[in-house]
Amino acid sequence: MKTNNVQYTTFSGWADPPADILPALTDDLTCEVAVVGGGLGGMSTALRLAERGQDVVLLEAEFCGHGASSRNAGQVAGAPGGDLQLLNLLFRTKMPGMVRLAEHAAHHVEELIKTHDIDCDYERTGNVFAAVSRGQMGRVRRVAKILQRAGGHVELGTSEELGIPRGFLGGMREKVGGIMNPGRFTSGVRRALLSSNARVFERSKVTDVRRDRGQMVLSTPQGEVRANKVVLATNAYAGEWDITPPRLSVPIWVIEVETEPIDPARLAALGWTSRSGLVTQHNIMENYRLTPRNTIVFGVRRLERGTTFPLPQKEPDPALVEELAEAFATRFPALSDVAIDRAWGGWIAITSSWLPLAGQIDDNIFYSIACNGHGLAQAPYVGSLIADLIVDGERHEDLGGLWMKKPEFPRPMMMGPLGLRSIWTVDRFNDLVNGSRRNARRGSVPVA
Repeated sequence: MKTNNVQYTTFSGWADPPADILPALTDDLTCEVAVVGGGLGGMSTALRLAERGQDVVLLEAEFCGHGASSRNAGQVAGAPGGDLQLLNLLFRTKMPGMVRLAEHAAHHVEELIKTHDIDCDYERTGNVFAAVSRGQMGRVRRVAKILQRAGGHVELGTSEELGIPRGFLGGMREKVGGIMNPGRFTSGVRRALLSSNARVFERSKVTDVRRDRGQMVLSTPQGEVRANKVVLATNAYAGEWDITPPRLSVPIWVIEVETEPIDPARLAALGWTSRSGLVTQHNIMENYRLTPRNTIVFGVRRLERGTTFPLPQKEPDPALVEELAEAFATRFPALSDVAIDRAWGGWIAITSSWLPLAGQIDDNIFYSIACNGHGLAQAPYVGSLIADLIVDGERHEDLGGLWMKKPEFPRPMMMGPLGLRSIWTVDRFNDLVNGSRRNARRGSVPVA
């Protein structure tokens, strides 16, 4: 696969930054609720609060949608993230609530698109847990049983039955969710927020959050906000203040790349008739999806942990782009001559349990981490549920399922450099011995 003319970017390949970035906060002001963070979680929280008549201020360090909200693969998941076999072992009683939350989150995103007339190329295709080997297919079958027992809407099938490329043996499709352009979706949510009564300040990095005389004071370089309640909706950036619970989440850097436009006839030859997004069953997934511009976006495969705050802005490592190119050529041998056109990356948040979570610090600080690779759907939904909790004083059933009684979190296992490297090594060893390369070559031969 050709990688000699890749365009590297510190933002996203899905959309350009907004041309109407709002001015920074330059005064001291007061409000009922202050939201920190202008990603999908923060924007959805502030939008919902404004819709319900609350006096709300949102502060964003760059511009709304700057982070992972615009940089992901654009797969709206209809099932929980993480290792579902392990989560079922550790949290079996929580599985029905986790599944319900995931499906409701996907439907919530669809409603946002409809309500605010967001043009984001959304396709209700579902996404497939795709198996590259017989071992992965066995894992998929076990996961399907777990999800079906918990009330999830999924279906097993061969590659032909699911309409996914024949280089995959088969998989499990989530019947809820689909694919979209996340840059356009995030821009649409931002437009809806700016049209509301919320006061939004971009380029207003919060440098400190402290208590003072029963209120919260949020400091920025040029002004302060005094609020009765605060929502920390910063996901990967949550560890930037002393008030944040220790080990709330681990910031992880992931990347996505996009091919050049591919001849539609060559894409059709893959047998990808469903257009469902694909997620392999490696310990660290590979994701693949089609776009309306006849390209394939794919990524992840390796995780890099952030170790210090503030998190750096960075471009993807060319060595990792080369590795992703090699993986693509393995999964799609018939397209091994295609070039990678662009590459981008972003910071996401991983919790120690791999579950989305939310909670309170005392009475007036709320927080949520709804990422773990599934934030495109879950962050907007959880944000809206926190807004309703603030207004109504009652937790929705879906929010209750991930609510933390105390803001205490264990050290995340295997999230250090050595642990992440070990997981990557296991995946690469399995790829050498599991026959996935042979399966892909066999599947690339068109069916007569």
